[in-house]
Amino acid sequence: MDHFSKVPMVSKEDFDDWKIIMHAHLAAQDDDMWYVITDGPLKILKPNPAIAITEGAPQMLEKPRYEWTSEDKKKANLDNVAKDILYKTLDKNAFSKIKMCHTAKEIWEKLIQICEGNEEKKENKLSVAMQKFENMKMRAGETMNEFYERFSSLINELSALGKDFGNREIALKVMRGLPREWDVKKMAMRASRDLNKLKLHELFSDLKAY
Repeated sequence: MDHFSKVPMVSKEDFDDWKIIMHAHLAAQDDDMWYVITDGPLKILKPNPAIAITEGAPQMLEKPRYEWTSEDKKKANLDNVAKDILYKTLDKNAFSKIKMCHTAKEIWEKLIQICEGNEEKKENKLSVAMQKFENMKMRAGETMNEFYERFSSLINELSALGKDFGNREIALKVMRGLPREWDVKKMAMRASRDLNKLKLHELFSDLKAY
């Protein structure tokens, strides 16, 4: 874990990057690890044998610890694993603010609250980011790579604030942001490509090839 940066308490941009890294890392540890972050510690359940099931899913009840299998124990311990991973990325200042949290979910939510602020602040940040999105255009003298990096960064910022776009909406926005000398290429792409399936990196790959 030494290669993970410590969580900053001031930079929203750095914290957004940290969330992306941690999301990927936690999910890679176990298929259920991310549910520990979003929903809390996993409950080890089993079908209730006292109730006959004629249709639908069986009624579940919590499985006693003495009945746990090795796999059950692994799943039950995922919250401890997640907390350990999160602890190792926190600097002393950050740790002092979350040390009273009991679960990985509580730690995650507390860090978001600290680093991103309250809902009003998040709404303000979203409004500013959306204004940037509406005004996004390729600058004079800007290379396609530079435009791609700037656009991708804004899309990631909006996603972190809870605003996601479909492929078509993103593709059309990129095209609207291109200079008029790109009109022929834009018309050709709209006629030949399914914008609903065209991913951002594929779009810019086509534009850079042109």
